[in-house]
Amino acid sequence: MAGFPLILYLCLLVPVHQATLPSANISDLSLKNMDFAMNLYRKISSYHDKNIFFSPLSISSSFAALLMGSDGVTHEEILKGLNLEELEDENQPERIPQLFQLLHEDITQNGSLKLDQSMALFLSSQLGIEKTFEDQIKKYFDAEIKSVNFSDTEHSVNIINEHIKDKTEDKVKDMIKTLDEQTQLMLINTIFFRGNWELPFNPNYTESAPFFIDNYNIVQVPMMFKEDKFYTMEDVRLGAKVLKLPYQEGVSMLILLPNKDMDYTVIDDEITAARFRGWIKNLYKTKLDVNMPKFQMEQSYSLHTLLPDMGLSSIFSNSANLTKLTKDERLKVSEMLHKAVIDVDETGTTAAAATTAGIIPYSLPRSFIINRPFFFFIYHEDTNCLLFMGRVIDPTQN
Repeated sequence: MAGFPLILYLCLLVPVHQATLPSANISDLSLKNMDFAMNLYRKISSYHDKNIFFSPLSISSSFAALLMGSDGVTHEEILKGLNLEELEDENQPERIPQLFQLLHEDITQNGSLKLDQSMALFLSSQLGIEKTFEDQIKKYFDAEIKSVNFSDTEHSVNIINEHIKDKTEDKVKDMIKTLDEQTQLMLINTIFFRGNWELPFNPNYTESAPFFIDNYNIVQVPMMFKEDKFYTMEDVRLGAKVLKLPYQEGVSMLILLPNKDMDYTVIDDEITAARFRGWIKNLYKTKLDVNMPKFQMEQSYSLHTLLPDMGLSSIFSNSANLTKLTKDERLKVSEMLHKAVIDVDETGTTAAAATTAGIIPYSLPRSFIINRPFFFFIYHEDTNCLLFMGRVIDPTQN
């Protein structure tokens, strides 16, 4: 039996963060979300050696919403694919969505952080949604539920694109080009982040400089410069250096820069949540000359082609079990798109760390020159929640 398509679009934008110490449960969720992020990153990187950028929080939040509407094998696959099995509790069926709700409240509790995450459900008037699911998605994800006539595909595309454009402050436009007139439901998750550096770069010091993509390809990029005290550390075993660039309000970007003689593809397999937390734990403050390229990226991913290889397959097939969302057993997710945009410049991107290593005496500032492929992670410091992650191979490529 042919399944009615449910199309899930995720779009996000970064162009920065803080909260109280999280409970162990929220900390566990952040750790699981980070491991999922690293697994997805490795899956994407296995397809190409280009720039990468996405939001693990946006993707996992969408699946957490679908988790409430799923049952059977589909439910189990979502749990396993997102590394959430250990957080599932049969006696507390709403525990995982509750954790996502608490995490979002912790991240945004002081009101000064510019991080807008929203969810919307666009429903066909012919689709009957389960009352329990409707109540839960409103309660835990503050979702808007809107009725759409998907048979009028042009009008539906305009309505949904306008919603996405509005939620991302005009940064993500015309995301959806076409729609199948048999579409029954669309879940839209947007996340928008704007942060100013705690220590801004002076635009007067920005100048063109070489960026070494590899041994044979060099591009000229606008390179920002800042001399100040920064948190840094070196992962000797991995062959890379780490630099923390804090935004205002408790969010930071962590740069992972492979050593000159280290192939970044080797490091791909070594990035884990535990390792990430080790970097943060071992940061120490020292005076540095930091050179960092300005860059912009816009990346799109068809998650319905990536995730089946990560064990999430039934939700995209005719065997999908979304009977807690609707009694119509023919519903499946036909598409799952994710789009991310980032703009890093002198002002920012549109905290205390444990000092576990001694500061080496110096007479001149040491340098942290980001002039070759690097990884970056934008995270909420108090919860260690990974908001965005990416890889820059060529900063001149949008």
